[in-house]
Amino acid sequence: MLARLGDNRRNQADVACRGVTSSFVAMAVIDVAGYVAELKDHAVDHGFHVHDERHLVETYSLHQAWEVDLHPEEACNGPLDLHLALEVDPRVLLSFEDAVEELPEGADPPDDYHFPLTFTWALPPLPHGPDLLRLAIDLAGVGGVDFPLEVSAIDSYPSATDPPERKLTVIAHQKISLARVLAGEEMLCEVFDHALDVSKYLLQAAPEWLGQEH
Repeated sequence: MLARLGDNRRNQADVACRGVTSSFVAMAVIDVAGYVAELKDHAVDHGFHVHDERHLVETYSLHQAWEVDLHPEEACNGPLDLHLALEVDPRVLLSFEDAVEELPEGADPPDDYHFPLTFTWALPPLPHGPDLLRLAIDLAGVGGVDFPLEVSAIDSYPSATDPPERKLTVIAHQKISLARVLAGEEMLCEVFDHALDVSKYLLQAAPEWLGQEH
């Protein structure tokens, strides 16, 4: 009985060791941290300043997230905040590794594996918030077909006698192709150009929404 228990523990340790080894091999196939560093440098080239970065790892699932706080270079003092988040699912990473290892020499990996990348713009509470439908239509023209945007808002009342203030959020969802990352081609030039256009639009409109125009 004790011998069987010892064998089970050794088998579990072997499985855990293989899992850790496989994770390190997958990280060698796609250097996610290095790619995020390249994205930050590329964002600077496209008119943004990087203010903060966070790397989060869930202990149980090993799901990872890289979060980067950006601002257009002309608006580092606000009022616009731009949050960039890259989510890394270890199952997708390991599946991509398996696909790469099974490829014949010289073949390109299939473009079937992606990480979600999210841009989130936020403004402080707006005393004169915009009409959401009109804003969504205007931003659709700014982002274009390749950069769809979601517009949402929450109205809050500072006190019972105060008018509502609108908290505005704009979100864009993109996909990062692991095959293009591996080939060194996924630098998102057009995506960052669209993100800068959206940022400039919101910055131009913000003074009116904030009641700062004279």
